[in-house]
Amino acid sequence: MSSRERLTEDEIRTALAAVPLWSREGDSIVRSADAPDFPAAIRVVVAVAEQAEALDHHPDVDIRWRTLRFVLSTHSAGGLTGLDFTLAARIDEALHAESAA
Repeated sequence: MSSRERLTEDEIRTALAAVPLWSREGDSIVRSADAPDFPAAIRVVVAVAEQAEALDHHPDVDIRWRTLRFVLSTHSAGGLTGLDFTLAARIDEALHAESAA
């Protein structure tokens, strides 16, 4: 699901079901998570940066000590695309690898 074409509302609902820790905020999906500590949070961000570069799709990331907030949207498409959900799943994997909740 790596298309840059804007998804329909039905497609968005289906895609959100596959990443249950994410929620929709307008034309974006968001997730917050707490890492065990600040170094773990930074490792998550580095892992996400590598995935984002590989996909040529970059999230907005907010780091507050060990709390991370990710926001995904495909601005060039004016909303959510398959690429957002692909990256969301990869962010989930990076968080899981650092045991972030």
